[in-house]
Amino acid sequence: MTSERATIRAVAALDEDLRHGMYAFIRDAHHPVTREEAAAAVGISRKLAAFHLDKLVAAGLLRARYETAGKVGRAPKVYEPAGTDFAISIPPRRPDVLGSILLDAVSSAAPEETARDAALRAAGQHGAEAGAAERARIRPGRLGTERGLTVAGAVLARHGFEPSRETPACVRLRNCPFRPLASRAPDLVCGLTRRFLTGLLDGLGASGVSATPVTPPFEGCCVELRGGRNRPSGDPPARS
Repeated sequence: MTSERATIRAVAALDEDLRHGMYAFIRDAHHPVTREEAAAAVGISRKLAAFHLDKLVAAGLLRARYETAGKVGRAPKVYEPAGTDFAISIPPRRPDVLGSILLDAVSSAAPEETARDAALRAAGQHGAEAGAAERARIRPGRLGTERGLTVAGAVLARHGFEPSRETPACVRLRNCPFRPLASRAPDLVCGLTRRFLTGLLDGLGASGVSATPVTPPFEGCCVELRGGRNRPSGDPPARS
């Protein structure tokens, strides 16, 4: 996943007419483009084009190399799209997470499972994998309630939940990264969210923290993290 800062840099780099024009030209060219070609496309000098092209490379939008195949003498520098996906939304939205959960649910559903049960199972597994990956990365040792809330909040911040520590034993999630899908199927998406968060806590080993539904009306996410375990009904511990 491309970081938010990298995405902002990429978007900012395109907020200049010449750079945007050259970038669009290179994407449409379907072949590596030289500085001379890019300069001619927007009507500027080769030297100025080189400056803007290198800015696009630094922002991660283009990649540059020297074209040596079939060339005699000095190889020209050529530019082509970097192949990196950038997306930004304010507040953060993560439909890719829901998409991955639903794809895994469809591909792994057992014959006796309903579509909803398969999706809930997959959500728990995705959460457990995210939690286990974070635990392996930071090696926090045994997690008490307050430390568990801190570590879980850091992971959820990267997922766009905008966690806010309301009290030492409560983290509110001020944003739902799954809107507007949540507004179309609130029961399903809120269920998947809670199962994902429960799996995350299992993967982290934060046994003193629960993913607790928020009673409507609420702002942000329909689930918050609290001290104490309150597992969703019928939900076995997620396996990482």
